[in-house]
Formats: sequence, structure tokens, C-alpha cells
Amino acid sequence: MNTRLPVSRASGNAVWVLRVLLAAVFIAAAVMKLIGAPMLVAEFDLVGLGQWFRYFTAAVELAGGILVLIPAVSAIGAVVLLLVDIGACIAQVSAIHMDWVHTVVIGALLASLIYLQRSQILRSR
Repeated sequence: MNTRLPVSRASGNAVWVLRVLLAAVFIAAAVMKLIGAPMLVAEFDLVGLGQWFRYFTAAVELAGGILVLIPAVSAIGAVVLLLVDIGACIAQVSAIHMDWVHTVVIGALLASLIYLQRSQILRSR
């Protein structure tokens, strides 16, 4: 059974734009966490899991950001980043009490990327 869905040139370009945009967002966020940006250190203090969680989150964001740029595993990277984003949304709403709208927007972009690459996920089954 052929699970490959036809991809138009426009949707192919949209996929690459989303890949690069989301990779840049998450890699930049990971770098800020790793260098210890004071605002992020304070946010992770509010979450209450310790600073090890900031490093763990940065590592997952960095890995997901890189995976999103690799066409063969881009959808898997997007799923990983969506899970991180859901966790960030929960932390924003429950512990940090700051702007959570950006997590919803980023989540929607990640969901769009996953949808546009759904054939990749179907192929891996």
C-alpha cells in the first residue's frame, strides 16, 4: 500500500519555511536556557523542578530543532517539539502565570508542520 501523499510545490515550500522557522525558535530558546539567561533561570525556579530541568528542556529543544531540519525525521522532531510546547503551556498557565498565548501559536505551527508531513509518520508505521 502506497502511503505517500502527493506534495505540491507550494506545500513543499511551506514545509521548509515552517521547518526553518520552528528550528530557529527552538534552537534559540535552547541556547538561551543553556547560557543561563536570568529570566529563564527565574522561570524554571517558579516551575519548581530545579535547574536540571532547564538543561534537560534545552537538550530536548536542541535535539528537536535539529531533527526538524532533517527531512527524513522532521515530523518526529516536530512531535517532540510539540510535546515540549505542551509542557511549556502547562507551566505558563499553572506555575509561571505569564503570557501563554505564544505557546499556543507555536503549538499550532508545529501541528501544521506535523499535518503537512503526515505521510512521513504513516510511512514509519
